[in-house]
Amino acid sequence: MSPELDDRELSPPRVAVAVLLLLAAAFGALVLVRHALAATPKAAQAAWYAPYVDATLPPAYQFQDPGSDPARAVVLGFVVSTPGAPCQPSWGAVEPLTGSGVATDLERRIARLQQAGGTPIVSFGGQRNDEPAVGCSSEPALERAYRLVVDRYRLTTIDFDLEGAALGDAAANARRAAAVASLQHGLRSHGRKLAVWLTLPTGPSGLTPEGVGEIDTMIAAGVDLAGVNLLAMDFTPAPADSSAMWETVQRAATAAQRQILTSYTRARIRLTTAEAWAKLGLTPMIGVNDDNAGVFDLQDARELLRFAQLHRIGRVSIWSLNRDTPCGPNVVSPEVVSNYCSGLGQDALAFSRVLDKLTGRPSAAAAHVTVERPLVADDPRTSPYPIWDSSDAYPGGYKVVWHGSVYRAKYYNQGYVPDAPVAQEWSTPWLLLGPVLPGEHAPTIPTLPRGTYPAWSPRVSYRAGTRVLFHGLPYEAKWYTVGDTPEALPTVTPPSPWQPLFTIPGEPPPHG
Repeated sequence: MSPELDDRELSPPRVAVAVLLLLAAAFGALVLVRHALAATPKAAQAAWYAPYVDATLPPAYQFQDPGSDPARAVVLGFVVSTPGAPCQPSWGAVEPLTGSGVATDLERRIARLQQAGGTPIVSFGGQRNDEPAVGCSSEPALERAYRLVVDRYRLTTIDFDLEGAALGDAAANARRAAAVASLQHGLRSHGRKLAVWLTLPTGPSGLTPEGVGEIDTMIAAGVDLAGVNLLAMDFTPAPADSSAMWETVQRAATAAQRQILTSYTRARIRLTTAEAWAKLGLTPMIGVNDDNAGVFDLQDARELLRFAQLHRIGRVSIWSLNRDTPCGPNVVSPEVVSNYCSGLGQDALAFSRVLDKLTGRPSAAAAHVTVERPLVADDPRTSPYPIWDSSDAYPGGYKVVWHGSVYRAKYYNQGYVPDAPVAQEWSTPWLLLGPVLPGEHAPTIPTLPRGTYPAWSPRVSYRAGTRVLFHGLPYEAKWYTVGDTPEALPTVTPPSPWQPLFTIPGEPPPHG
């Protein structure tokens, strides 16, 4: 017997579901409604652009000047612990918050940006120095430290840039998540909005395991993440050549979007594909990357713009606005790594002028809140294909309905939940086709007229090749049988002696 026919014999959904549908037509079916957290169904916000500025790099970058930052939004880095006082925040471990007006007029310049309608975003952490949660062992004190920064600069969006040892510190991650959740919930209870972004390192194949773990920790603590921003730079392995940089960024983004979706599914938070894209951000290092192995040029920036618009991702940033300018004539080689220039032949602010075509604004996006909603109840009366059942086996091509969506089996499988969280598309045997559409209904299976074949009887012995009708549906005996009902098709041995002579909607056509 051919492998294809073996699959058909081991795929009981045909008849089991046919009988279910007949019963459903008579008296319907009760379906339990499960609940999970999920994003409010609404149109995705347009992606916003806000470049990073190294706030402690001298001379001070004048981000409050419209001529120096076309985006009118900026991500200021980095707030970290004060040396010797881990629960006290500072700018770059060199300038306390209370001294910012004296040394760089940072607080005054932030106020000027806001006065002109711009949006400041503060980033905690960074590659150097300690993000406050690393050394501040008191959760209440840590929350006060974050609250001090949020209140002082009247912030609606904050960012956590977690890299290196800080990302692998489980105790710090737990403290941070608890403190941020308490802060966010407290502010929202008083009518204030606070969007929280994680900025995490990535490789060509997506987020690291530590990065995924940080997302899981934040969600588990109750933080409503605005999204996850990828540090699309310093890839390991590095792109084969500079022309492959955008391809690497795109591959990393596509993988990370699925990882985000998987983390939320693990937490029983139901996101659509579009909602998962909206929780993704991308931050390349413009120009020559500091590993000297990659170059993100202006054509890459144009590709990033198109990608962000196409997928409606949440945000785009660059590292950094300080570098969005050509190097001076005193530089011997133009392709250098510098904090002050890109290492490319470009006009000043060329990258920002490309990416500022994104129309979203972080202040508007900060108002988005994730709330609770019920999962879709699967009803046989309104499902165009069989509802997935863990006990049934499905050959490749079979279609099922699960949680309001239609899936198609990529290959023979049994027991694999169609919407189970997986990090990679190839890890699941199911392909999501789309939602059950309004107005769809249970399929009808044409029955044969009475007398086409004898009606099946439990008292009759049937030889191989004998055909019968059972509930108006035709079956053929595969071997000698007596007392075995055609509908009793187990998914394991011994197999059924009856071969259905029909297909139901969702079932692939017979082979050969």
